[in-house]
Amino acid sequence: MVDAGKVKQIALSLPEATEEPHFDKTSYRVNKKIFATMVSEHSRATVKLSPADQDIFCTFDSSVIYPVPNKWGKQGWTHINLSTVKEEMLAEILKAAYCEVAPKHLAELITFE
Repeated sequence: MVDAGKVKQIALSLPEATEEPHFDKTSYRVNKKIFATMVSEHSRATVKLSPADQDIFCTFDSSVIYPVPNKWGKQGWTHINLSTVKEEMLAEILKAAYCEVAPKHLAELITFE
């Protein structure tokens, strides 16, 4: 299980990432663009993935990571169950989401395991 503090730690470790409110959620942004949101009461984070990354990650286990079940999901928005995701996988998912919205010069700084 991953908690809200771990999501925050990983997200803010990415270059120029910031934490800002987004309605009733916490959002993580780069260059004013949201790459992840979190509602800790629901033990869930939501990230913006490319269609290819969404397909890859969601084939792992639909009880851990799955598309948002509406038009937002078709745009790459993907839920992560924080109760079941492993920290290493969460870090890779957050990095992929960050790279999806970050300027190219920042995305190029990210390394994947």
